[in-house]
Amino acid sequence: MKSLKSRLDEINALADLSPGFVWRLIVNDGNATYLRPFGDPRMLLNMSVWKTVEQLRQYVYQTAHVELLRQRHAWFEKPAGVYTAPWWVPAGHIPSVDEAKQRLAHLETHGPTEFAFTFQSVVAPAKIFSRGSTGPRSGLVLHCEC
Repeated sequence: MKSLKSRLDEINALADLSPGFVWRLIVNDGNATYLRPFGDPRMLLNMSVWKTVEQLRQYVYQTAHVELLRQRHAWFEKPAGVYTAPWWVPAGHIPSVDEAKQRLAHLETHGPTEFAFTFQSVVAPAKIFSRGSTGPRSGLVLHCEC
């Protein structure tokens, strides 16, 4: 885990400066990897909000972030179930950890829907998001890996 921890600040700074980045979960002690909302000390939590799914995808798969994805099996066991759940959030909404847990559980039970989907099965936002000039902020992604 030392090699992962040594790159967290770099990768978070890259996200913060990436096109489309809006927000990420940060706690007083640093990044959100110190939170344990699932009660398992082996599970890490990462949440962020982006303007578009395409910009999020660009960051995840086309920047130095992908190097960590390729190495994740050196640090984590393969999750048995769903561990990433994007969903649409309205402009100005800051999602909570409890909301993320609900979206993840919903995706696990029901598969991709407007409530939560996957990168492979992006579901268009509800009509309420397309009203007005602000539109949706974009998919919030929750990563929980153990």
